[in-house]
Amino acid sequence: MAQMTDPLVISRVVGDVVDYFSPSVKMCVIYNPSKHVYNGHELFPSLVTSKPKVEVHGGDMRSFFTLIMTDPDVPGPSDPYLREHLHWVITDIPGTTDSSFGKEVVGYEMPMPNIGIHRFVFLLFKQKKRQTVSAPLSRDRFNTRKYAEENELGSPVAAVFFNCQRETAARKR
Repeated sequence: MAQMTDPLVISRVVGDVVDYFSPSVKMCVIYNPSKHVYNGHELFPSLVTSKPKVEVHGGDMRSFFTLIMTDPDVPGPSDPYLREHLHWVITDIPGTTDSSFGKEVVGYEMPMPNIGIHRFVFLLFKQKKRQTVSAPLSRDRFNTRKYAEENELGSPVAAVFFNCQRETAARKR
């Protein structure tokens, strides 16, 4: 029954980006100054220009995590034929810390959707050990499942997403 009410399932993040998984770690994504990311909430592009702080609540200092931020709705949600575009990758984040303690292997690229409402997905994976995750070859046509498999990351341990669409001049804040 939990699958039927899970926002990641309802929004098709599970299915389009990853297979169903059971979260085992808590992750908090916070854009400045204190805008928390909650599943399915909308954030304007003007609020997400700078990389967020991502806190990992779980594991211990001997556990290491990889964070991936991706947009599965490229170029637009009605026909996402380019599928995922990679926005950010950080590896070697120690458990119980935040993203600033990890190694940024792909720099943060702010969301700039042109057509429709896009989902921006943060996925956290537990690494088998430190310094084992490599940078992907490209941001375009990224595939989270394939990347996780190539780097032996397994299933995600946490995920959260927000919706974002192009701002009109009247909507900018």
